[in-house]
Amino acid sequence: MSVFQAIILAIIEGLTEFLPVSSTGHMVLASSFMGIAHDDFTKLFTIAIQLGTIISVLVLYFKRFFQSVDFYFKLFVAFIPAVIVGLLIGDYVDQLLENPISVAVFLVIGGFILLKVDNWFGNHENTDITYKQAFKIGMYQCLAILPGVSRSGASIVGGMSEKLSRTIAAEFSFFLAIPTILGATVKKAYDYYDAGFTITDDQVNLLIIGNIVGFVVAMIAIKTFIGFLSKHGFKFFGYYRIAVGIIILIIHFTVLKLTVV
Repeated sequence: MSVFQAIILAIIEGLTEFLPVSSTGHMVLASSFMGIAHDDFTKLFTIAIQLGTIISVLVLYFKRFFQSVDFYFKLFVAFIPAVIVGLLIGDYVDQLLENPISVAVFLVIGGFILLKVDNWFGNHENTDITYKQAFKIGMYQCLAILPGVSRSGASIVGGMSEKLSRTIAAEFSFFLAIPTILGATVKKAYDYYDAGFTITDDQVNLLIIGNIVGFVVAMIAIKTFIGFLSKHGFKFFGYYRIAVGIIILIIHFTVLKLTVV
């Protein structure tokens, strides 16, 4: 992986991590298009640079994040389902991530769901999250273990299904990303360390660059997304997902026979 490729992937990560379009799906597809080998370091890179994006949440919502002890317990409750599902089927999902067709199909399916979300749940004004609601949102987030299913999209939809406003559902999704992504990164790093995987100085530099770029881009994306979502809802993202998924399928079956190296 070159520095240029690392920057491109970091930009994609920063733009898509908190949008309901599947950051992992976009990263896998971008890696494939750029011909980046899907080796151990690439897998680690796509997870580790998410740290930069969650730091952007801490910076933007610093006061909100440290608002009460009760808030942390709710995040923990919402985080529990992801831990259980990740431990049970995480290895199987890693195999699915290597298949662009799986990503494309789930992008399309998720797109059609987003077209209907606003009609299904509306835009309520409820701003208080109970422990029961937090757990249910965490269950929705588990759907994102499938390639092409957006973590933020699944958890936001989960929040709206619990009659939270779009803005509150989105912000709770941002907060929930912190333990979820941090946990995934630590687990992946430990797995590689346990398997005897080491990284070079050049690869460390790529990780540093990726996190810095992801942090800056995510800051911009979050600010833009919240304003857009509160005014326009999810339809734009639904159409986008469907279009991207269809384009990928067309390319795969008719033009390039897209495969992950």
